[in-house]
Amino acid sequence: MTGLSGLKAVVTGGASGIGLATARALAAQGAAVAVLDLDPGGVSEPLLGLQADVSDDASVRAAVEQAAERLGGLDILVNNAGIGAVGTIEDNPDEQWHRVMDVNVLGIVRTTRAALPHLRRSAHAAVVNTCSIGATAGLPQRAVYCASKGAVLSLTLAMAADHVREGIRVNCVNPGTADTPWVSRLLDAADDPEAERAALKARQPLGRLVTADEVAAAIVYLASPAAASVTGTALAVDGGMQGLRLRPVDRS
Repeated sequence: MTGLSGLKAVVTGGASGIGLATARALAAQGAAVAVLDLDPGGVSEPLLGLQADVSDDASVRAAVEQAAERLGGLDILVNNAGIGAVGTIEDNPDEQWHRVMDVNVLGIVRTTRAALPHLRRSAHAAVVNTCSIGATAGLPQRAVYCASKGAVLSLTLAMAADHVREGIRVNCVNPGTADTPWVSRLLDAADDPEAERAALKARQPLGRLVTADEVAAAIVYLASPAAASVTGTALAVDGGMQGLRLRPVDRS
């Protein structure tokens, strides 16, 4: 499939999980793709791996400029880099709140700000932010993470309004709990990892975790010419968690 042939894309946090699945899916559709990551060492061709820290403005600007130069421009930006935290508002110190917000929210600001001059020159400019079900549902023990993703959702809408007349579309995806290395690390730290995994599966109406490839497919759609009339939208990829309220299963 070559629906993105001739387009150039940057994916932050693209060395693993949803980011890597997205970078590979974009490349499979014909796009030239640069991956920005703290550790891009494992990124292989046809992807271009570049080191960048989204919490550092100079690092981001240098990496975006290098990507645009190496790729010959920039049409698509996927703001996927993010971190999580476990706890209620009592559990996370101020420093952790600042860190999560700095990466998850300001990371999008820094990368998009650096990419805008290139996106404005594109005939097909699209930004897709990786948000979360945590932006629209209250999740236990995820206060700082949910707060950051709520900000990402609002930021997506504001960015879409600011740049729509420049021909730049801005959308986000809201994944449910996805089967990624980050989630696996959280499960490994639980007292009973198998019970925790079962609980996470059960809270999504489909009865399983979302896959990274499923989220990547949604991102590719929003970034593609097929979504030319889609902007300011949050696309849920959550196994029905956001909108469905199923009755308990009758096991009698």
